[in-house]
Amino acid sequence: MARKRSELEGNPLKIILSRKGFDSSAGGHASPILPDGKMLSLPIPSALDTLGYDEIAAPGGKCLQWIIDELAANARITGKGAHLDPDLLRRARPRLPGWRPTLGQISAAATHLQNQEVSVGDLFLFYGWFRHTEQAGDGLRFRRGSNGYHVIFGYLEIGEILIAPAHTDLPAWLHDHPHAAPSRMAKMTNTIYVAARKSSFHPKYPGAGVFNFDKRNVLTKKGLSRSRWNLDPALFQNVKISYHSEAAWRDGYFQSYPRAQEYVIHADDRIVSWASQLIQKSRLWDSA
Repeated sequence: MARKRSELEGNPLKIILSRKGFDSSAGGHASPILPDGKMLSLPIPSALDTLGYDEIAAPGGKCLQWIIDELAANARITGKGAHLDPDLLRRARPRLPGWRPTLGQISAAATHLQNQEVSVGDLFLFYGWFRHTEQAGDGLRFRRGSNGYHVIFGYLEIGEILIAPAHTDLPAWLHDHPHAAPSRMAKMTNTIYVAARKSSFHPKYPGAGVFNFDKRNVLTKKGLSRSRWNLDPALFQNVKISYHSEAAWRDGYFQSYPRAQEYVIHADDRIVSWASQLIQKSRLWDSA
């Protein structure tokens, strides 16, 4: 059953649709849906980060660099490190005791979340540009005939919020997170969202996880460009979605705003139920 935290505290639950991973400008191509259905969000390249794509584990005993090389889709990552954020997969790197999934934000994106009063208990739903892949004689490749779509690939329920520089005494397990780097910790807006240990939507679920592909989690309306979404107007049209106005509702689709990382939905009970069902029905392939 969907939780009632927002009613008890008088603060509507926020569900944040958060765009992450490779796109046409950062990385240059889609993230892969592996042949077995695992959704593998590729972290964007960043000149501020030094973590190598060959240092991040991927399914099948591979690393992300191996996956990117196999896809041979002209990824634009040369001379840059991987910005592993959100950091959701326990098996992606060696972990210290106490590790929990995390998301960092800074500058305008962090300020937007603060202005929208995003707080402990609110829910990030991560989406990105994905394409299906297949095994070929020369390795993994993107399946021909489709340029992919926006898909929800994971979630993080906020258990704790650390805002720099007030929190300079970060736990040891967090020290290798990109937003724990001194250059970012020095910024007043730098914010780290730590996952809850357990989901308050479903006690048997962890506070964060990554999904296998499920067509029910595809945002893009079939046959349209990926920023044109198939949101149900009966559910979403009468609630506040940041960066959007009534004009976003077009004839048969929702036109998502292309220049923001997070859209904050001020959820009512029906949308809380929608999010709860989405998590419950999506099969996790890795979690905390």
